[in-house]
Amino acid sequence: MTHPVAVFEMMQRGNAEALAAALADHAQIAEARNEQGASLLRMAIYLRQPTMRDLLLPYFPEPDIFDAASLGDTARMDQLFAQDPSLLAAYSGDGWTPLHLAAAFGGAAAVEWLLDHGADVHACSHNTLANQPLHACVAIGGGPDALRALLNSGADGNATQQGGVTALHLAAANGDEEAVRILLVSGASKTARSDEGKLPAEYARERGHAAVAALLA
Repeated sequence: MTHPVAVFEMMQRGNAEALAAALADHAQIAEARNEQGASLLRMAIYLRQPTMRDLLLPYFPEPDIFDAASLGDTARMDQLFAQDPSLLAAYSGDGWTPLHLAAAFGGAAAVEWLLDHGADVHACSHNTLANQPLHACVAIGGGPDALRALLNSGADGNATQQGGVTALHLAAANGDEEAVRILLVSGASKTARSDEGKLPAEYARERGHAAVAALLA
């Protein structure tokens, strides 16, 4: 039987064929989790491996709240919420709330569902990033609709995560002009400095995003 560690290495390498062969030989491999408790399905989502995600989906007919939020599966979230409403405030083994995961990966519909059901838009992750769903959305590129949903529900555009970094710093670093514009309209500060003393414009310039740097100048 393929060792679970080897399966995660396959995923890191993006080797979908090897993963498919391992699952065909031993379907129970799909039950493996990494050291922080993330499922193989969620790891595929984290790694932006849609082929692997789709390969794994049949092995997860009843995803947990964290996998469901990452998938944007609001129907499954409905089922889980009906069973246990406290899951909205739960934290994954790697420190994320369902709203963090939906904001980063699940899409606007999942974000709106969670907010409508009472998820905390200000929840801080239980890991070294110590960030809010807004940071997760911007850092991973969750999309403008998810970003607007968070801001419209009271997310603080000037809240900081590890290193004194705001969502605007993250958007600038990514060269995400649309996110930058949305954050600025919401009141995010162009003059906020990270713990390193850097402005959002500096993050953009250092990474070669001249248009965003100019917008933030």
